[in-house]
Amino acid sequence: MHSVVVIGSGCAGSTAAIYAARAGLEPLVIEGLEAGGQLTLTTDVENFPGFPDGIMGPDLVGRMKRQAQRFGAVYRHGEVSRVDLSERPFKAWIGDEALETKTLIVASGASARWLGLPSEQALIGHGVSSCATCDGFFFRGMPVTVVGGGDSAMEESLFLTRFATEVSVVHRREEFRASKIMLDRARSNEKIHWITSATVSDVEDPDAKEVTGVRLRSTVDGREWDHKTSALFLAIGHIPNTGIFAGQLDLDEQGYIVSHGGAKTSVKGVFHAGDVQDRVYRQAVTAAGAGCKAAIEAERLLEEEG
Repeated sequence: MHSVVVIGSGCAGSTAAIYAARAGLEPLVIEGLEAGGQLTLTTDVENFPGFPDGIMGPDLVGRMKRQAQRFGAVYRHGEVSRVDLSERPFKAWIGDEALETKTLIVASGASARWLGLPSEQALIGHGVSSCATCDGFFFRGMPVTVVGGGDSAMEESLFLTRFATEVSVVHRREEFRASKIMLDRARSNEKIHWITSATVSDVEDPDAKEVTGVRLRSTVDGREWDHKTSALFLAIGHIPNTGIFAGQLDLDEQGYIVSHGGAKTSVKGVFHAGDVQDRVYRQAVTAAGAGCKAAIEAERLLEEEG
């Protein structure tokens, strides 16, 4: 019987583990298929407090893990395949093995939607990114490209105009899903250029380990052409990793956990932390803060129950 089980080992999960371990709760952290979360895909992190010279994403989450282990947290490889939250203790399965826990912290994160191109996957962290706030600074004085047609794409594009010489927005249709106010704001910015009815079919240059351009394909006539750019930002949405909680926790229409105040979910004893609930900020530092809140609330509940 565990007092606390944490699902996920990114910033949210490991921060929750640090706080729970320091409280003497000996948390068990299930790392998931992508141990360390989205930060493992980021080369340089320059906006996490306390690292004035920046830090590599995998190094940052690795340090958090070692810090949690120092206080007694146990990390375990594996993926939770299903849960039973109908009664306490809760049950979580890794393969055929069932774990029992008095409280559960869901920090399984969200996965960025990618185009699925081999060249794109090879260049993630080397010019291909899903977070302009995280990586836009590295492309100061360079041309960049954004793929997407919703509010997120407009927000990312507007943010990138602070650094880039020009921002090209590639969208597969003529019409945009973005709200009128966001679209008008983007259209009024002279740095933003529009490439509509087109998709990205390839990204150059994986061999050089940097983005030098993208291959575009018309969705009207199939014509292809090259477009020079120094970075490719994907703004086509995120998918919260909450599939196993469907029907057991309150989720919104996109699958994000609905908060019931603080870090509480719709089930007493189950808490949320990080990108499983946060669709707005999605930063390492906000995920860490959410992990802290979840662990403190879990500790307080266990203390109240003796």
